[in-house]
Amino acid sequence: MSFFASSLWAKGKQHFRHQTHLSTYSGSIHALAISNDGQALACGGNLTRTLLCEAANRRAGTKGVKLWDIKSRKELTCSTHHHESRGTISCAVWITTRQGMAATLCYGTGLGYIVFLRRSHIDMQYQEACARRLGSGFEITCMVWDSTSSEANTRIAVGTRDKIVQVLVLNPNSQLQAVFSVRLDNTVPKSIAFSDNGCVYVFGLYNGNFIKLRADDGAVIKEYSCQSVIGHAAVNQKRGVFVVDNATDGFTLYRLEGDEEPVRTFVTAALSVSVPKRVAFGAEGRLVIGGSDHGSVYAFERKSGKVFATLRHSNTGLVQTIAVGDRFKGWDGH
Repeated sequence: MSFFASSLWAKGKQHFRHQTHLSTYSGSIHALAISNDGQALACGGNLTRTLLCEAANRRAGTKGVKLWDIKSRKELTCSTHHHESRGTISCAVWITTRQGMAATLCYGTGLGYIVFLRRSHIDMQYQEACARRLGSGFEITCMVWDSTSSEANTRIAVGTRDKIVQVLVLNPNSQLQAVFSVRLDNTVPKSIAFSDNGCVYVFGLYNGNFIKLRADDGAVIKEYSCQSVIGHAAVNQKRGVFVVDNATDGFTLYRLEGDEEPVRTFVTAALSVSVPKRVAFGAEGRLVIGGSDHGSVYAFERKSGKVFATLRHSNTGLVQTIAVGDRFKGWDGH
């Protein structure tokens, strides 16, 4: 997993520059997340550490999360348990509950567990604050936190493989409370987001549906098809748009309100295999950034649709997981 970072803006011209390479032990990466203050990077998936013993060579597998300090590139200590029994990490998001409280990492697993890690002010280790298995234990496919939540309660929306969307509240005592849980008729949620007024946007994997749910009870307000499968989706409230990985020729931009027609498609090189790829907005919504099946990360200008930069992750292979962060002093994004 190569870690790409943009450089400083210079003379009004922005560009990307490869910064460093951060290595996992081995295995696949399913989730990347940059903290909201831009200081930490979380990586999750099916990560296996190889341990060499004097008597014999043995491999010890741990499915868990790795954390790095972005500035120093040093790995942070993380104290978690039950990796094998909870399944592979499938998605992750950072939460900032209120000023003065340490940032919290929330991640979901393939066996339906939602886990919260918080950095201790005493030993500076990330420790488990809360963990729960949701519903029948189906894979958590997506999650998001509501940045407009009150200081006392943090709202989190979660989608699972069995077509269920839940909104939960994490209270000051690190306990989860349910707001609502709804089962969608024909939609497996692949991405999820909160609107500014607390409603929930859901994006369907196989049917490509965009669904808007009411904030208090999850009732469907609006639903239509994006006319493709959705490998992943990202929302930019300020610009009033969302972008989806269409799993065919690139990434397609839509408006949150108004007509249901695509605004434009950001076309990548021809695909050799159709796989879900994460897509995100960067540079405060001015860029659309996404992966590929041929080793590249693409950055497009949102307004023009032109390729702004092509970042080479590897010569070949899938780039399905990316993370983008804007809140860096002198940085444009990751």
